[in-house]
Amino acid sequence: MKIIALVENTSKRPEIGCEHGLSLYIEAAGQKILFDMGQSALFAENAAVLGADLAAVSLCVLSHGHYDHGGGLARFLQINEKAPIYMHKDAFLPHYNGTERYIGLDTSLAAHGRIVFTEGRVLIGEGLTLVSASEIPRRHPKIAHGLTERVKDGFIEDDFRHEQYLLIEDAGKRVLISGCSHVGILDIASHFKPDVLIGGFHFSKLPPTEALASAARELAALKAAYYTCHCTGVEQFEFMKKYMPRLFYLGGGQSIEI
Repeated sequence: MKIIALVENTSKRPEIGCEHGLSLYIEAAGQKILFDMGQSALFAENAAVLGADLAAVSLCVLSHGHYDHGGGLARFLQINEKAPIYMHKDAFLPHYNGTERYIGLDTSLAAHGRIVFTEGRVLIGEGLTLVSASEIPRRHPKIAHGLTERVKDGFIEDDFRHEQYLLIEDAGKRVLISGCSHVGILDIASHFKPDVLIGGFHFSKLPPTEALASAARELAALKAAYYTCHCTGVEQFEFMKKYMPRLFYLGGGQSIEI
């Protein structure tokens, strides 16, 4: 299994651009997969430099309905003429940061014929399963960090039901890919118990205190290897690393083999 970080908040290589967002190219279970598309066309520019052929991608997964993961959708549809794009049925709802800043997707793409809307647990290929956030038992409180959904009478706190995770079961390994883990990385990790978990932890707004240390210890106890990125925060990663010997940072342009 091969994973290349096409776009992330940081870059490991001078020729690879970075932006607040995430896009991963994955070769696993006999498929070439694009997981998220960053906030712009930068993922495609970086893919060309990194030798990841986006035209050959066989399926695409959007983790949730935020611009920094799906902003490059229109560009992907231009480059690739065949791959279905799997996203939760609520991904195109109006998602905001507070009440002023729209952080959702380009709704003009919602009717595109290659978009496949998902819900619950969906098998999308041999060894490839999409699981919606609604399937995750919750033991810890959700922290929305001011993210909202616009409704008829105003705004409500986002419940992140539009989030989904890709479980890859290949060559005896269980690998979970998460975009931002908005519903809580502790509950996600404890539910799936993967061998490897890749994605953002949504900890970037948490100070490096005992609460973060406690979360790190809980994750470490699950025995998984973690490749984190994006919304985890670099400072938070460095702090958690003291408690998690199997925690690694996946930066833009970096490739890993599992």
